[in-house]
Amino acid sequence: MKLYADRLPTAVRQILTDAIVVLWIYLWVRAGLWVNDMVEKLGVPGAKLEAAGGGIADNLSDAGSKVDGVPLVGDQLVKPFNGAASAARSLAEAGREQQEVVDTMAIVVALVAVSVPLALVLFLWLPLRLRWMRRASVASAVRDQPAGRDLLALRALSSQPLNRLAKLGPDIAQSWRNGDAAAVDALAELELKRLGLRSRRE
Repeated sequence: MKLYADRLPTAVRQILTDAIVVLWIYLWVRAGLWVNDMVEKLGVPGAKLEAAGGGIADNLSDAGSKVDGVPLVGDQLVKPFNGAASAARSLAEAGREQQEVVDTMAIVVALVAVSVPLALVLFLWLPLRLRWMRRASVASAVRDQPAGRDLLALRALSSQPLNRLAKLGPDIAQSWRNGDAAAVDALAELELKRLGLRSRRE
């Protein structure tokens, strides 16, 4: 598999582009983690509410247990304590639920923040990079074979801009059809140059 071009300008451009893409991914992942941390901080009040409600409920339950032992009136005195403890447990449960909502929201917001930049890499840059690698690998494998150079020449005739083909001569297509070796080589070199590859003869 051909990863980078043979010609220095093309290879440098590819290396720089790859480095920028890697940096882009790293920065957006860091941004996603930062967003996650910021949203997670919204759960701090819920954690405090859960801790406070749980503590109050435990204290009221302990007090109710002690009051329950008072002769004659213990049953009557314990009811307010049990009711207050139940209300405190409800507050603690609300705090816990709020933390769960915040945790879910933090993950969703972070994923949304990262998904668009990563989608640009996945659906725009990566297909172009893989297509070049595939084409360059095939061209590199066939460039020294007579039949391969003929295929490269045909590819050049079908894909190169007309102004570049015209520079090779007004009859370049006819020369290729006639099997002119010089025309085939010129067209093949034009296609190799477009891919940033060198001929093995160079």
